[in-house]
Amino acid sequence: IWTCYVLMREYEKIASMRLAFLQSEKRRADQFTVLVRNVPPDANESISENVEHFFMVNHPDHYLTNQVVYNANDLADLVAEKKKLQNWFDYYLLKYTRNKEQRPRAKLGFLGLWGKKVDAMDHYTAEIEKLSEKIMVERQRVMKDEKGVMPAAFVSFKTRWGAAVCAQTQQTKNPTEWLTEWAPEAREVYWQNLAMPYVSLTVRRFVMHVAFFFLTFFFIIPIAFVQSLASIEGIQKSAPFLNPIIEKKFIKSVIQGFLPGIVLKLFLIFLPAILMMMSKFEGFVSISALERRAAFRYYLFNLVNVFLGSIITGSAFEQLDSFLKQSADQIPRTIGVAIPIK
Repeated sequence: IWTCYVLMREYEKIASMRLAFLQSEKRRADQFTVLVRNVPPDANESISENVEHFFMVNHPDHYLTNQVVYNANDLADLVAEKKKLQNWFDYYLLKYTRNKEQRPRAKLGFLGLWGKKVDAMDHYTAEIEKLSEKIMVERQRVMKDEKGVMPAAFVSFKTRWGAAVCAQTQQTKNPTEWLTEWAPEAREVYWQNLAMPYVSLTVRRFVMHVAFFFLTFFFIIPIAFVQSLASIEGIQKSAPFLNPIIEKKFIKSVIQGFLPGIVLKLFLIFLPAILMMMSKFEGFVSISALERRAAFRYYLFNLVNVFLGSIITGSAFEQLDSFLKQSADQIPRTIGVAIPIK
């Protein structure tokens, strides 16, 4: 009872601190904005008109405006490419301002290692102009193409209360339409995923759950095998001809002290990037949501494979004979003794 009381008091204190922080903070657009997805099509209205009509009817006192989402992934790629070219132009411009006696030159081949030499500033100026024209054409195409308008929109309200009510309530009887959630900040939006059809998100997340399950629980097999070999006894059994080398004091200390950890880290070096790619495939629309999902899965992966796989499985492989011969109540004690060794 005392624990529940203390937790309740702590929750009240944290809640009041959060409300005080939100009240003292400056107003931001995302505090008044809701992301609406899976807008049903209407033969007589565009997506923007449909969204405005729906919220004018259902939230007449709080609705302010809306902005539909365009499938501008190709445009975003062009903008990113232009930014890279602009960075190179700024680099050569700075180089030229430091030494105006000679204009900088660059090679057009792979990584600038070979190829035709050209005036760097003139080359990047021309490339930026060509890309700017492509960006203008692509922007006009996106704005005019009706198929480029996605069934999603950012809806802004006059009050934070109105946005909160909309974000936390079901809008229609059909739970798969007019889905609302808090809109992330503009710098937090992962724009590539906004173009994903909402219907496919459930399938994508199910596929990623299955993939993560196999990645986690089947990864324990090579981990257990490597951990069983990354010991003096394991090497002596699998490669007896190395006995003269591993008996040396320095080699023995390296194998016992560093080899198990290094082997495991080599397996895990690409794991964060893989988990982030899985999170992006699931269709989360904010960078913080992507990072939270990747971090959560990274924690689960380490819990299963690093702790259970590396420690328990490695200890169990070394003491399998003793496990078979002793009683069941002694197995936890045997594992507990073996864990500090790992």
